[in-house]
Amino acid sequence: MTAAGAQAGAQPEVVYAGSLCAAMVCARAMSRLPGRPGEGLRRARLLCSDGAEPVSRWGGPAAGAVETVARTVRGFGARVGPAGWCPVGGALLALLGESVLPLLAGAVAVPLLGRRLRARERRRAGAAREAAVIALCSAVAGELRAGRTPERALLATGMPGFGDTGAVVLAAARFGGDVPGALRQAARQKGAEGLGGMAACWQVAVDGGAGLADGLDRVAGSLRAERDRREELRAQLAGPRSTALVLALLPLFGLLLGGAMGARPLHVLLHSPAGWVCLAGAGLLEWAGLAWVSTIVRRAEEGGRR
Repeated sequence: MTAAGAQAGAQPEVVYAGSLCAAMVCARAMSRLPGRPGEGLRRARLLCSDGAEPVSRWGGPAAGAVETVARTVRGFGARVGPAGWCPVGGALLALLGESVLPLLAGAVAVPLLGRRLRARERRRAGAAREAAVIALCSAVAGELRAGRTPERALLATGMPGFGDTGAVVLAAARFGGDVPGALRQAARQKGAEGLGGMAACWQVAVDGGAGLADGLDRVAGSLRAERDRREELRAQLAGPRSTALVLALLPLFGLLLGGAMGARPLHVLLHSPAGWVCLAGAGLLEWAGLAWVSTIVRRAEEGGRR
């Protein structure tokens, strides 16, 4: 009797566990259904909440105000970019510290950060072009082995990611122009240096009758090996970069800690001659440390390329 009662009491738990597992499986499946971004997640939430719309953590009129502020902040960030937040941060620090110095520092930081961001975008564009060169060489080699002529193979593959110079190369291939010369012209872009090797293989194949597909395969393999070696070196240098970043942010934590203790570090730094000297010295030391680490990393990367 006791065993029967225990079994009867365990049945609801088993049913509940089975229902919960089924609901989780259905939610996972509905989250993978095609639709707008976030549509699957909304379906899963509706399923788990018995069809009721999820309740916002901000109830009443506060919900609309919070959503409006969030939309405004996202729109402002999309318009001005990361560098546009420097004057905003400077203005906030100026209000907290009751000084105009943070506002001036924020204004000065805009062109410096903008230049750094533009350099990072150029590096990303160069890496994308390098990947495009590797894919182009492999694709043209495949088309050549399928029986196409070099010009037809290049036209069938196309040159996505190379802009106007790619269009010039395709025009030369379509109308019988100087394809190696156009490839050398396109190789002047950052990251597209591998097109120079493709141009040399093309010239040798046209003049001497050598196999273009094998040459393109070797060019693609060499570029791929160089890219993998550079990525491995970059992964090894991630540790020193992270350490330098943490050390560079430590003074900010010191300011926060001093403010939490009631020491008013911003007032001391911004409203006293001793604070000005400490602020200037700290800024110079911070810049020197970051420049030193950047120089070490850059020399290591340049040595890895050689």
